[in-house]
Amino acid sequence: MNTKMKGTIKSIIPIAALALVALALAVVRNELALAQQAPAAPGPQLAEARFKNIQALKGIPADQVIPSMQFIANSLRVECDYCHVRNAMDKDDKEKKKIARKMILMEFAINKDNFDGHTQVTCNTCHRGSAEPVGIPIIAEAEPNPMPGGPPGGPNAGMNPAAVPVGPTADQILDKYIQAVGGADALQKITSRVEKGTLTGFGPGSFPIEIYAKAPNKRLSVMHTPRGESITAFDGQMGWLGNGGQPPREVMGGELENMKLDADFNFAADVKHVFTQFRARPPENVGVRDAYLVFGLRQGRPPVRLYFDEQSGLLVRVVQYVETPLGRNPAQIDFADYRDADGVKVPFRWTLARPMGRFTIQVDQIQQNVAVDDAKFAKPPAPPPPPAGQKPPAP
Repeated sequence: MNTKMKGTIKSIIPIAALALVALALAVVRNELALAQQAPAAPGPQLAEARFKNIQALKGIPADQVIPSMQFIANSLRVECDYCHVRNAMDKDDKEKKKIARKMILMEFAINKDNFDGHTQVTCNTCHRGSAEPVGIPIIAEAEPNPMPGGPPGGPNAGMNPAAVPVGPTADQILDKYIQAVGGADALQKITSRVEKGTLTGFGPGSFPIEIYAKAPNKRLSVMHTPRGESITAFDGQMGWLGNGGQPPREVMGGELENMKLDADFNFAADVKHVFTQFRARPPENVGVRDAYLVFGLRQGRPPVRLYFDEQSGLLVRVVQYVETPLGRNPAQIDFADYRDADGVKVPFRWTLARPMGRFTIQVDQIQQNVAVDDAKFAKPPAPPPPPAGQKPPAP
């Protein structure tokens, strides 16, 4: 290779290197530009985007606003119009609403400053079901409960309650449950269920009710009242509520997760897959019987308490929670009057209890493996708006 050619190559190399660097910089700039142009991943709709005049609860997901209001109502045992103007919820005419905002901000500040932001102090901490905070200890109306581990000086004195033997493991309790209801094979033979009965608890008298369920996860209940039908439904994907001819309301957030659990047609066979972890605890009294307590745990969701009759192994109580920024709303379902229906045990009575009240459903008729159209579970379209100048019907 002659001297001239070597000089030419030496001059080309730095030029090529600079070209590669320039190309790389151009690619990086192009990727940055595309990243800036690409829309951000959609997040949950915030409260202030869906509701008017949101102040203390700004920044929370919109689907947590209604459960948060329910938590306040549960803690103070009041109705919505205690703070809000009826049919004009966004107005600030009532002093109670302004006080409520201050209390919400106070709760947030206490938990932030003292509990690392965890919701330890809630509305219920002070109110305990009273519109006015409870400042004086309540006088006992019964004998005190036994101390954990037994009486002082007893055989379990000084033991950590978690270390007290709990009897069977969670797996053993759940295995007994599925056998108690008839076994996995018998459950798989039932694919639909239609129940008819009565509901009591909403004032005097009772109301007819129908419950339609279809495997794997569809459920609809229809209560017939003088004001129209009250409907609770889950179509396998979406939950919705209908009441007295009003437009149906879609259920979201923690309420929806609980509806999914209630709609699981073969819950006894599916329970080990619904939850990721279980913790068994010693028996507790449920009604007149003792029942083993099993906590069902799932990532990012409140625990579910499952109570199984110590003798029969049947599920007799479920306690669920809906997480809100202000605290957890509890709901308890008690199952009773189990009867054999086509080879499986089915509860013919269940009671749903919440802080503001309870009601009981008693089943009189049951049919299984009957045809139930999927369209029955679908959310109906909202009714058309009234003609111009005509007011909508009163709720």
